[in-house]
Amino acid sequence: MMVWTQRRSNIFSLRHLLAMILSLAAVAAMSSGGGSGLNYSSPLDPFDSSTSWSLGEDPSNSSSDPVVRTLTPDLQPATTVVGIQEVNPWDVALCVTGTLISCENALVIAVLFYTPTLRAPMFVLIGSLAAADLLAGLGLILNFVFTYLVDGSVEYVTLLSVALLISAFSASVLNILAITVDRYLSLYNALTYHTERTVTFTYVMVVLIWVSCLALGLLPALGWNCLRDESACSVCRPVTKINAVVLAVTFLLVFALMMQLYLQICKIAFRHAQQIAVQHQFVAMSTTKGVSTLSAILCAFGACWLPFAMYSIVADSSYPAIYTYATVLPATCCSVINPIIYAFRNPDIQKSLWLACCGCVPSNLSLRPRTSSDV
Repeated sequence: MMVWTQRRSNIFSLRHLLAMILSLAAVAAMSSGGGSGLNYSSPLDPFDSSTSWSLGEDPSNSSSDPVVRTLTPDLQPATTVVGIQEVNPWDVALCVTGTLISCENALVIAVLFYTPTLRAPMFVLIGSLAAADLLAGLGLILNFVFTYLVDGSVEYVTLLSVALLISAFSASVLNILAITVDRYLSLYNALTYHTERTVTFTYVMVVLIWVSCLALGLLPALGWNCLRDESACSVCRPVTKINAVVLAVTFLLVFALMMQLYLQICKIAFRHAQQIAVQHQFVAMSTTKGVSTLSAILCAFGACWLPFAMYSIVADSSYPAIYTYATVLPATCCSVINPIIYAFRNPDIQKSLWLACCGCVPSNLSLRPRTSSDV
């Protein structure tokens, strides 16, 4: 009797094992596409999170046999993979440009801050321009971070980014205008310029520039934005079309004023050259060089900003984004050129850079004090 019971137990164990093998084989056939319409790209993995296992009764068991449960998979669709946002090469280029702008202008600010002799009104304006370009570079970097690393759909993030960019680039343009006016006054009132022009007056002018630019930057945050009406957007969201046109027209007026001032500077320089007959040859060469430098400055400024200003007037949000990038990138390059034109060409700043980096000054470096009229 004991032998018969042991044999029957062995038969049950063998049947149970055979049922489990057949069940797993059927599941493997289903996962490979045989006998069903489902098609999976990989074999069934018992440790795959997309497959859940449950206990099911083996239908081959008779009612008299003990209930045997087998592991059968509840096939479920695999978890959908969330796509990573593709990085736009234009945004990368703007971020790299912003990094270069920040490094250049941070160097200019450091030199002006740690050199006590560079406190003249001219250097105050150069420092203000460098600060504006530094903020513009940081704004480009933050815009990239907000776009790809932070949830850009949050309204205050978008408004903060556009406020920083508008304020910084507006301050950059107006500081360039202030430097142009300063050069013109230093030539037009050459005898009384240094007595009339004080550092306090320069600081007041710089404060007015920054207050005006901050007000322009805050306009989108105060309601002048197209977050509620996408059709009213300009080429730069969330700036409205009207706001963009006003900024572009203002820039064109500033550019026209700069052209007029530089034209007057050239006339005054040629008049001075004719009045000094003893140094006629030297002054003629110096004046020709100065006019060439002024022309290069004006052409570089216009080439950088005019395409974007004109495009902002005629285009809106329905235009392809590539046109906006193609005009914005040259405009940002103006902030790369500004330190070279207005700071690194200055002999006093060059002297400070050589002393800071090498501890000496090259013998061929001119140590003549540079005035505002020098270009």
